[in-house]
Amino acid sequence: MAFQLPELGYAYDALEPNIDARTMEIHHTKHHNGYTTKLNAAIAGTDLDEKSIEDILTNLDMSNSAVRNNGGGFFNHSLFWTVMNPEDRGYLSGELKDAIEDAFGSKDAFIEAFSNAAATQFGSGWAWLCVHPGGKVEVCSTPNQDNPLMPGVSCTGIPILGLDVWEHAYYLNYQNRRPDYINAFFNVINWNEVERRYAEAK
Repeated sequence: MAFQLPELGYAYDALEPNIDARTMEIHHTKHHNGYTTKLNAAIAGTDLDEKSIEDILTNLDMSNSAVRNNGGGFFNHSLFWTVMNPEDRGYLSGELKDAIEDAFGSKDAFIEAFSNAAATQFGSGWAWLCVHPGGKVEVCSTPNQDNPLMPGVSCTGIPILGLDVWEHAYYLNYQNRRPDYINAFFNVINWNEVERRYAEAK
């Protein structure tokens, strides 16, 4: 069962000026497509071939670098595209809002914690908002294409919001100004999708 590169659901220029069209096109058609192709090659003919990406990552042999890197890249980007939306974004509300306020004190404090996780991730990686059993939420970060589903990763839980802080995600438009890119991300978060993921995860 080969994995397929998912559609974005919106045009490459739909997130401008926050994320530019050229970055989105390269990110989707080159980087994400590359992870998808290499993941399929890595699992072809193995017992992973019929499993979901969540099953693969949850039970991953972390020494299998091909599946670790490309499976992580496939999953992380698949989540990333859906938690952004140019139009019908909604707003932080309901049980997710309550969980964030319980964990961080306020939405602003959550934004500060998430932004800090993204800004201080050394080199390439991701910042995450994760859900633990019972609905408690946590902010953390992982290097490279690791994510909280993987065994032995210090950042645990089910990821419901992720921000790519690899340079290919922002360098064309923001150069070395990662904090500006992080700030712009909050202008395009699809809270409807994040809330849907929260309800499913908890």
